[in-house]
Amino acid sequence: MLDKLEAIKVRFDEVSKLIVDPNIIADMKKYVKLNKEYKDLESIVFVYNKYKNIISNIDSAKEILAEENDIELKEMAKSEIDLFFAEKEKIEQDIKILLIPKDPNDDRNAVVEIVAGTGGDEASIFCGDLFRMYTKYIESKKWKIEIVDYTEGTSGGFKSIVFNVLGAGVYGFLKYEGGVHRVQRVPKTETQGRVHTSASAVIVLPEAEEFDVELKESDIKKETYCSSGPGGQSVNTTYSAVRLTHLPTGVVAQCQDQKSQIKNHAQALKVLRTRIYEMELKKKQQEEGDLRKTMISSGDRSDKIRTYNYPQGRVTDHRIGLTLYSLGEIIDGDINKIIEELKIAENAEKLKQGKE
Repeated sequence: MLDKLEAIKVRFDEVSKLIVDPNIIADMKKYVKLNKEYKDLESIVFVYNKYKNIISNIDSAKEILAEENDIELKEMAKSEIDLFFAEKEKIEQDIKILLIPKDPNDDRNAVVEIVAGTGGDEASIFCGDLFRMYTKYIESKKWKIEIVDYTEGTSGGFKSIVFNVLGAGVYGFLKYEGGVHRVQRVPKTETQGRVHTSASAVIVLPEAEEFDVELKESDIKKETYCSSGPGGQSVNTTYSAVRLTHLPTGVVAQCQDQKSQIKNHAQALKVLRTRIYEMELKKKQQEEGDLRKTMISSGDRSDKIRTYNYPQGRVTDHRIGLTLYSLGEIIDGDINKIIEELKIAENAEKLKQGKE
């Protein structure tokens, strides 16, 4: 492990010099990539320096035990060694986690889409509940949310809603929410008091940057139309909503939330780029035979990942068998506990894979 850490330290020193090189700064794509690598390595090097310091302290305490005749000094050195070894074990665990190959997309912003599935009007209402849950969670993390597009449900909620989430390490947290979310409760329209099961799909994508996907203007078909739903005077009066189609792939993105056609075009372009980036990423992974994915972050969009049971006040995440009886707090945005448990489980699985 020490050899690996020393190699990382050498690379960190190299990158530290490169990011202040004028030639590198002039090449924005290369500069952004190296700057990200610098930040990733910096946290490992910081812990490595702490680790080296602990080892040095242990060696010093051992010397005192071996060479000193003073009983009091020996007792002090012995107690210090016990503390140093406990700290050494903890740091070694931290290092193991830090050395797990990191998802390069974790630091990106995210594009989130929630789509009502089975359950009719109740599924749309649940889609709205999930959007509110994520809005509350995003607020608690001090992130920013931008609504891109939505279609309202006939009895409330949304048939679908797309929004961007901007902040530090957003995708690294929200990626665990991708999959089918199921709700079990008595719908407002149910007269017999029977519990129904409805579902909504949550799709979470890492936001693509301009450097990731090159979009030619000639490959994009632009259409404008009138906005629908809340939005003031611009609704149904001006062609401010924008729909973009990438002709080579058939990927479509649209935005109607802004009153300005220019702003809607920019948002739709961001979503379009992200969806194409996801396609290219999947294709690359398949070509490289990258099949060793964890059960947590690579679940299929059709996979049922979580159930919200209202009669029992219970939320169950099926990927790790986690059950919490705090549905009210969770639906109000307190999903930290679930995400942290998923992170721990994923890291444990990656550590296990690394030993195989």
